[in-house]
Amino acid sequence: MNIISNRFTSCIRPLMLTKNVSISCCRQKDDFQDLIHPESQEPNIPRYVEREGENANLKRARLTYQSRKRGMLENGLLLSTFANKYLNTFNDKQLSLYDQLINLPTNDWDIFYWATGVKPTPSEFDNEVMDLLKKHIQNEDRQARIMQPDL
Repeated sequence: MNIISNRFTSCIRPLMLTKNVSISCCRQKDDFQDLIHPESQEPNIPRYVEREGENANLKRARLTYQSRKRGMLENGLLLSTFANKYLNTFNDKQLSLYDQLINLPTNDWDIFYWATGVKPTPSEFDNEVMDLLKKHIQNEDRQARIMQPDL
């Protein structure tokens, strides 16, 4: 005989198929305690370490990909069009500065706010690449930037 016990309103637990076999369709609320973060605390994000020995072409390809896959559409559009326009002209120092800019901050909104001038840019990111990004975002030639550029 099948016995169904409703443990939580959003799922059924456990589903008893026979006397000795049970299948759990969801976890106990306490099992998720490690996934719940107290307010004002972010999950642990691995520290960024700049890659050693990466050649310029490989770095450009990685930065192009990372510029497109930001997790938020606004930065995906801004950074992908920026990378499309400037990455091929960047020297090693500029590539390194751009790599740090898009990978060191733990919050993409910070990059967006700094680049658009909503918040002041911290000194460690206030450099020639950030200046180019700010100029790019002003979009003085009024380009339509509603799609990411083709690869």
